[in-house]
Amino acid sequence: MSPSTRATLGAAAIAALSAVGALAVRRRELGPGLERVAHELRAPLLVIGRGPTGDPEDLPADFSSLLSSRLPTRVFPPRLGRRAVASWQGREVPVWVYQTAGRRQTPPTGALVWLHGGGYVGGSPAQDHLLCSRIARELGILVVSVDYRLAPAHPYPAALDDADAALRWLVQQAGDLGVDPARIAVGGASAGGGLAAALAGRALDEGLRPAFQLLVYPMLDDRTGAGGVEIPGRGEFVWTARRNAESWGAYLGRPAREQPDSAPAEAAPAAAPWAVPARRADLRGLPDAWIGVGDLDLFLDEDRAYAERLRAAGVRVQLRVEPGMYHAADYCTWSGAMRDFRDEAITALGRALAAQR
Repeated sequence: MSPSTRATLGAAAIAALSAVGALAVRRRELGPGLERVAHELRAPLLVIGRGPTGDPEDLPADFSSLLSSRLPTRVFPPRLGRRAVASWQGREVPVWVYQTAGRRQTPPTGALVWLHGGGYVGGSPAQDHLLCSRIARELGILVVSVDYRLAPAHPYPAALDDADAALRWLVQQAGDLGVDPARIAVGGASAGGGLAAALAGRALDEGLRPAFQLLVYPMLDDRTGAGGVEIPGRGEFVWTARRNAESWGAYLGRPAREQPDSAPAEAAPAAAPWAVPARRADLRGLPDAWIGVGDLDLFLDEDRAYAERLRAAGVRVQLRVEPGMYHAADYCTWSGAMRDFRDEAITALGRALAAQR
């Protein structure tokens, strides 16, 4: 067993033990929905977004710190990231860059522009250091994780502009960075997945087509849980309809309780053509995609619908719907199912980039 594997399993054991104690106290408060959660995912993460009575509440502003505190970082293997700045047409965007020591000794490799989650209003690249390091290590590619600006201080299109600047910088500097510009993928989780889908659409419209979309339970549609109305069987844990409405409101610059336009995708406002990926009218020509989501996730229906629309537009899509999985449950890396979930995503990315050599 490698040191990396032992370290990860050690973290898993510690976190699993803490899960037992937390859920023993909160089981009654979490309600009957807990029975639908896979046993190995009944973890402290479940209580995020719920107050002392068990009712949904606002998430803490520093969501990424809360996530990272669930596992003792000292037992994780060394990370590969370093800070850098992506510069494009006068914009300077802070990023984290991940690569193995030997990558530059090989012919030009693929790359991934990664966008963290947090509902467009929180999170940071720090929460994905382990995942980005793993992708860089296992696939031998360059990973650029974007520290994009957050709403409500910076509403749309600030985050997308930052993501676009990072992508353009990577393409422009591909030669110096040892990257094949034809093999640059975009990806992200939650809001980062929605931002990656928006970035793919914007890039395509502006003459730059990414190689692949890695969309991990992406946040795609502002109409999901509109006005904070709960959806039975969806979004009961971690990410609720109320939080979704608040976050979309902050990102799009409208009151959280205001009902979004319920018109179909073709009615996406001209002033914000890339703000909401599910409202994009024409999906033809977009890159192939992997989409993964849990069947308890608030985003299940919108992710399935987007996958179906992509397929209807001639885009190849691999869709994984994981039973008993709630939003962001893949942070429970002690779970065999969640390790398999991430394995499949990384394998799909590697296969797509290898196919375009």
